[in-house]
Amino acid sequence: MTMYEPDSQPSQTKVLPTMYDLPSEDPEEPGLPDEFHEFQPELLRLTCPPANHPPEQIFIATDLNLYYDSKHFNWYKRPDWFVVLGVPRFYRGDELRLGYVMWQENVSPLVVVELVSPGTEDEDLGITEEARNKPPTKWRVYEQILQIPYYFVFSRYNNHLRIFGLIGNRYREQVLTEPRFWIPELELGIGLWEGCYQGCSRWWLRWYDVSGNWVLTPEEFERQRAELESQRAELESQRANRLADRLRAMGINPEEL
Repeated sequence: MTMYEPDSQPSQTKVLPTMYDLPSEDPEEPGLPDEFHEFQPELLRLTCPPANHPPEQIFIATDLNLYYDSKHFNWYKRPDWFVVLGVPRFYRGDELRLGYVMWQENVSPLVVVELVSPGTEDEDLGITEEARNKPPTKWRVYEQILQIPYYFVFSRYNNHLRIFGLIGNRYREQVLTEPRFWIPELELGIGLWEGCYQGCSRWWLRWYDVSGNWVLTPEEFERQRAELESQRAELESQRANRLADRLRAMGINPEEL
């Protein structure tokens, strides 16, 4: 049997393709998978804790089939990220969902986020025209069939965030004076944050609270807590040292007290 072995020292005359020439996207599922499509939804999930809804009545999904037509069981869309309010966190009490089936759940997502890939931009932005005898476009499903109130489209290539709100049964793009948008139903806002996540420094989408502060991930919260405890311990040590110095100045040995 002959086994394939990659060249350990390719010829200088041979030009091998880079990752840009070998895209990760499956032709049947454009936009998936790649690291950004893993980390960005994860950051959105970790920073989306609506205080006005119990956790067990919030469902957040990433790259999950969303079935929307009870007459066509094989028709679905697969949002990069979405959140639904007022449905159980688990299906029938304790099961993890295999998909989100509208005719069983009966509650549409409140927010959908799509992350632009080279093969998905036209459909993400409603430019793709519908074809006869084909499922409806993503835009029509979100806007007219499911009537999802908030639709976000983010391009990591130019860090452009576009927000569409459902007004009069049609999406209207929201004019932003800054890359942030408040969602009253969640008592949270979503915006662009420049920082380091998973070791990668770039612009990311994440949630912020009513005070305008970015919601911390559990890791960030623990790190901040540890830093505050360290600062508190340092202050206590400094106070103790100052007190000991004053006692010595008074002729009192603090170690004998």
